[in-house]
Amino acid sequence: MEIISASYKISNADYKACPEPDRPEYAFIGRSNVGKSSLINMLCNSRHLAKTSATPGKTQLINHFDIISDGSGKDLKDSKWYLVDLPGYGYASVSRKERKSWSGMIENYIRKRTNLVCLFVLIDSRHDPQLLDIEFINTLGAWRINFVLVFTKSDKNKRGETEKHIESFFQVLSKTWEEMPLYFITSAEKKTGRTAILDFITISNQQYFLQHKKSIL
Repeated sequence: MEIISASYKISNADYKACPEPDRPEYAFIGRSNVGKSSLINMLCNSRHLAKTSATPGKTQLINHFDIISDGSGKDLKDSKWYLVDLPGYGYASVSRKERKSWSGMIENYIRKRTNLVCLFVLIDSRHDPQLLDIEFINTLGAWRINFVLVFTKSDKNKRGETEKHIESFFQVLSKTWEEMPLYFITSAEKKTGRTAILDFITISNQQYFLQHKKSIL
C-alpha cells in the first residue's frame, strides 16, 4: 500500500458526532509523549498532518483524517479509510475533571465505534514495562477490542535494547494473556515499520470490504 492523500476531516468530543461509519477505521493511542503524532505523520508521508508537541496532552479530541490509498486489491484500486488520532492516556497537565472526561470519551469511542477495525496501541520502546500500558491492554482484552502493539522510538535505543524491552514487556503481559498480540517496531525518524503497518492495514481493508460486501448481498 501507498497513501495517495491524507487530510484532516473533523474533531469531536463525542463518538456520536464522528463521521458516518461507512469505511474502515484505524485509531492510534498511547501514553502522552509516546510519539503518536510523529508516527502518524510518518505513515502518511506528511510532516504536519498530526500536530506534534513537546508538551504532553495536546491531543484532546477524537481527530479524524481522510485517507486514500492504493494497493488494496484488484477490485479496490483506490481505498478510502479513516485514520484516527486519539488523546493519550496517562500524564497530562490537565485537571482531574478533564482527565475523567477524556477517559469517558475514549472508552465510548473504542467500545461503540462500529467501523473501528483495529486500535494501534503505542508503547515507548525505550522503557521497561509501564503499569499504565499493561493495565490499558488488559482493559482492551476485557472489552474484546481488536488491537495491535506498536513499539515506538526504536532509533533512540542502543543496539539490543529495543528487543530487550519488548521481551520484558511480553513477560509481564504473559501473566494475564495466553497469546501475545501482534506487534510492530517503529521509528518515525528512520521510517522503520512503515511498510509493515501499511501492509497490515491493506489486508485488514480487504477483509473489511469483503465482509461488508457479503452483508449487503
